[in-house]
Amino acid sequence: MQKEPMLKATFDKLSKELELLKTVERPKIAKIIDTARELGDLKENAEYHSAKDKQGLMEARILELTDLVGRAHVIDPTCLPHQRVSFGSKVELIDQEDDSEICYTIVGSQESNPEQGLISISSPMGRALLGKEEEDEVEINLPNGKKVFDIEEITCMDKI
Repeated sequence: MQKEPMLKATFDKLSKELELLKTVERPKIAKIIDTARELGDLKENAEYHSAKDKQGLMEARILELTDLVGRAHVIDPTCLPHQRVSFGSKVELIDQEDDSEICYTIVGSQESNPEQGLISISSPMGRALLGKEEEDEVEINLPNGKKVFDIEEITCMDKI
């Protein structure tokens, strides 16, 4: 079973959602299904079919969350050294092609949001950066071709 690295806040959020689905939403949908069942003919009972569909989606989400929470490896980035890129590192990169600066923070797949500069530790770019030090050169294969960056600075991430 592969562990899923994540921040404590993400673990808490997922755990809370799982608990809500199990204790509030599951009984609510069961009640809707029972009420719809009482309306008679199930073949043409739209309320029943809608509730069953909703129940199926919810049960799939419960399974997904149960798996994620079970495999969670909660990491506090402030407890890690950031001389090398690791989980929770904020990495400033310089594009060798045009000297532009870009900044990424290495997070778990549940926190990943590339538009906000949060990249997954398991993404191609995240994997390429892991273990690198300041002033290292890193070559990354991106969808639009190969890019070469210099690592300008590595610090501990800010709060998300």
